[in-house]
Amino acid sequence: QVQLEESGGGQVQTGDSLKLTCAKSGPILSDHATGWFRQAPGKEREFVAAITWNGRLTYYGDSVKGRFTISRDDMKRMVYLQMNSLKPEDTAVYYCATPRQTGPYSGSLLGPHEYHYWGQGTQVTVSS
Repeated sequence: QVQLEESGGGQVQTGDSLKLTCAKSGPILSDHATGWFRQAPGKEREFVAAITWNGRLTYYGDSVKGRFTISRDDMKRMVYLQMNSLKPEDTAVYYCATPRQTGPYSGSLLGPHEYHYWGQGTQVTVSS
């Protein structure tokens, strides 16, 4: 059973930066692609960013392109989301997730239905 735990959320001002961490544990033999999603109150879960199992490809939602960067450290079993130039509309609970499949993933990595394992989320609040 893969377990994911997010950390690094908090309350910041417009224009500030935060770095979220997704720590992965469990009996995995090879690594997974990993995605970040967010959900604001009353809204659907939104794709933020994803990184392939080997870190060679990254994907971003239109609303965060140029401001957020996803990266991974497989030695530490961690995936990061560096968030710069934060805006009030970035306020949400942020989740990391992985598909059930390890290694190269045949899906698109953009939809929450592609993912099987989810963390509990970390709150990010950006005030103006």
